[in-house]
Amino acid sequence: MTIPLVLVHGLWDDPRLFRRLQERLAGRLPDLYAPHLSHRCGATPLPVLADRLGTLVEERYGPGRPIDLLGFSMGGVIARQWLQRLGGHRRTRRFFSVGSPQNGTLTAQPWPGWLVAGIADMKRGSPLLRRLNDDLSSLEEVECHSYVGRFDHMVIPPGSGVLPLGSSTRLPVWNHRNLIRDRRALDVLVQDLLRP
Repeated sequence: MTIPLVLVHGLWDDPRLFRRLQERLAGRLPDLYAPHLSHRCGATPLPVLADRLGTLVEERYGPGRPIDLLGFSMGGVIARQWLQRLGGHRRTRRFFSVGSPQNGTLTAQPWPGWLVAGIADMKRGSPLLRRLNDDLSSLEEVECHSYVGRFDHMVIPPGSGVLPLGSSTRLPVWNHRNLIRDRRALDVLVQDLLRP
């Protein structure tokens, strides 16, 4: 039985974001699932979206089937919240964080939590990110990989896109969206995703 790959989109995105990646993996990784998480333009808190992600994964695969998980941008923080705080680590083999502000981003700093709680969760030093970084025990059970760009105008500084555990790869692209759409980035991601 192949291990499914669950793809988690970010802010102002939907599952169509992964079309090029899915085309590259078609026939090679047969079980791809990209659920839609309605973030309401950043107003929905990330823990709420993480809980929804867990519900959708369980509805599709039942309570125990192992998965691999890839989160792009805000989707990587949603996925990490599910892994570390909602038990997702118990069924996740590998976690691929692509262009995700795992240690916050300066682009989120001006946004007030009362207006856009999901964006505020990605501020540097936010309570959510502090909780995730204070206890890494569940994340240690998952094989983790971070992917960042040479320059990412959304995740600032670039080093904040690196998980505290696992490998880190700099993709040969300059634009945030190109981390998941550019051929050169996809070459690297597909190779890693297809590793046994």
